[in-house]
Amino acid sequence: MRLAEAQPLLASVVVPVWNGADTLGQCLDALASQTAEPDSFEVIVVDDGSSDGSPDVAARKGVTVLRQPHAGAAAARNRGAHRACGQILLFTDADCQPEPDWIVQMLAPFADPEVIGVKGIYRTRQRALVARFAQAEYEEKYGRLARSDRIDFVDTYAAAYRRDVFWAHRGFDPGFLLDEDQEFSFRLARAGHKLVFAPAAVVYHRHMATLWDYARRKLRLGYWKVWVHGRHPSKAFRDSYTPWTQKAQLALLPLVILFGLAALLGLVSWLVPGVLATLVLTSTVPLSIRAARQGWAVMLVTPALALLRALALDLGLALGIISRLMGRRLTW
Repeated sequence: MRLAEAQPLLASVVVPVWNGADTLGQCLDALASQTAEPDSFEVIVVDDGSSDGSPDVAARKGVTVLRQPHAGAAAARNRGAHRACGQILLFTDADCQPEPDWIVQMLAPFADPEVIGVKGIYRTRQRALVARFAQAEYEEKYGRLARSDRIDFVDTYAAAYRRDVFWAHRGFDPGFLLDEDQEFSFRLARAGHKLVFAPAAVVYHRHMATLWDYARRKLRLGYWKVWVHGRHPSKAFRDSYTPWTQKAQLALLPLVILFGLAALLGLVSWLVPGVLATLVLTSTVPLSIRAARQGWAVMLVTPALALLRALALDLGLALGIISRLMGRRLTW
């Protein structure tokens, strides 16, 4: 149900989905249980060419359902934003379950008229080691964001924007099949807009739970970050989200491998790769301390998983650089 014409909807929640029928129902149930007044928001599901009955799941929940041929999450979010009637655009994903006060917490920072974008947080109920490590990663980055009055990255699993500013900057670039939210955030920050962190706005998520899925995800992220940083080169060195330790690992790991090979060939002393490897391992200490909150087992595997992360990201970066030099983007 909608408010009368004199009282426009405050918020529109856009949920893109592509073959997410197994989780979409739980997401929509969570949105139906929000503490925000039911007439103050609408929910729009955009089906991105699913073949598993996702639009039928959404239709049974009584929300607005839009359909399009498979074009990626950015295009789907833009499609939903075009249809939205709310003054504030909220975004979450089909594999997320927002807490009951999520909408209220996401909207609260907009009491400041300077705020045009808001970022919430992930939590997880998973017990798999890889998933708990992923949660520790996010929490390390949240700790960094919490120290900033303004941020430059809003993830679309828990994102909100003023609709007029969203469209003034043309929305998400559908040419990005991943990291389109980071590219859009950098655009907004470069224009001087105020983005803020809302740690009380929580969605629960199923993180990657296997080494293969986790590494593949990081490989893709590395690839698309090349294209993001091609537009925003200064962000390759500093942003409000990425810890310096992670950037150090990305730079040092290839050097460890390179000088390790050189040492095998007798070209340099083993001391060189040894010192570099020590620096890499030392850089994992802050994340290991953070990971202890997820359990001692997670803390113990953190150095190895951090190295796997760096390796996958570096391989993705290499693929991205090659792809960019060739002037052709991969469609994955």
